[in-house]
Amino acid sequence: MDTCHITPFQLSKRWGLNPKTLQNWRSKGDGPPYLKIGGRVVYRQDDIERYEAERRRNINHC
Repeated sequence: MDTCHITPFQLSKRWGLNPKTLQNWRSKGDGPPYLKIGGRVVYRQDDIERYEAERRRNINHC
C-alpha cells in the first residue's frame, strides 16, 4: 500500500499559507490530521483531501 505524504512546506504552498500557520494549528489541535515520525511532521494525502472536502462550501451567485 503506497501512501503519499506531504510536508508542511508543501501543504503551506498548496493552500497559500505561511508554514507557521500550520505549526500554530498543530499546537492548538486544529487543522488536518498529521503524523509525527522521528520528529518530522507529514500529512497524508488522503487526509488532506478529506479535510478540504469537509470544508468545501457552495456559494450561490445571483
